[in-house]
Amino acid sequence: MKTVERTAIYPGTFDPVTYGHLDVLNRALNMFDRVIVAVAANPQKRPLFDLETRVRLISENIGDLTRATVLPFDGLTVDFAKAHNAAALIRGLRAVSDFDFEFQLAQMNRHLDANVETIFLMPSPKYFYISSTLIRQVADYSAERVKNFIPQNVVDLMRDRGMF
Repeated sequence: MKTVERTAIYPGTFDPVTYGHLDVLNRALNMFDRVIVAVAANPQKRPLFDLETRVRLISENIGDLTRATVLPFDGLTVDFAKAHNAAALIRGLRAVSDFDFEFQLAQMNRHLDANVETIFLMPSPKYFYISSTLIRQVADYSAERVKNFIPQNVVDLMRDRGMF
């Protein structure tokens, strides 16, 4: 009997990638055979790093996770999921405040494609309060204070670009 590979899409801007993102990815890999980290172009968010850089930063941090891949995308997440035969979208929830937006997004995605489920995963408690937005704000003042929340390659790039 042939088994079907279960693929999930973990979409986001990942600007910058944090240890919380990587924690959620590892949790998703416990549930799926393959997880595609889908890095959204999302120019309306005015990202700190360009799309190619964000893809590279994540890729450098998942080198040993052979069942995870990183791909850029632009457009609707459900269309990307369908193109990659994904059964689910992974969304990280840090706090109750995330839930309202994520719930609305999940319902819209369900409306657009009822065959793609949304699964909410919570990071480890030590990462609950970390967000890319907060990392960027704190980094404006101190590299020392963000280096415990983001991978070293992100710290190095931010430092090289004079971001702190």
